[in-house]
Amino acid sequence: MAKTFMQMVAKARENVPAVSSQEARAKIDANPNTLVIDVQDAADAGACGLIPSSVNISLGMLPIRADLELPEHLRDARLADRNRPVIITCGAGGQAALGAYILKQMGFTDVAFIDGGTAAWKEAGFQVESL
Repeated sequence: MAKTFMQMVAKARENVPAVSSQEARAKIDANPNTLVIDVQDAADAGACGLIPSSVNISLGMLPIRADLELPEHLRDARLADRNRPVIITCGAGGQAALGAYILKQMGFTDVAFIDGGTAAWKEAGFQVESL
């Protein structure tokens, strides 16, 4: 049966933890090795600002960049450690949930997404950077 975007997001939310902006900030502060990934397409990334130190890997490229069996030039070395803490964000949280679910299915053990995405992060009063 075909699924809508929101149905896929709901399935992802059932399988990966959402964290509040405050919880994400605390996790990043507690472990500077935490990788924050914004999964918006490059043209859209930063529309509401980017979380400082976050990296942009679009949702479509995320499974390719994280695939350890693909040629090295296609991978992102920051995604080699499946135990590295990873927090996924996007504009409003839907794509982030899907991205986190993809990484969980690929064996990442400590992955979550920011509930409400970068918009919620900004609304909570945390710093964002412009492109």
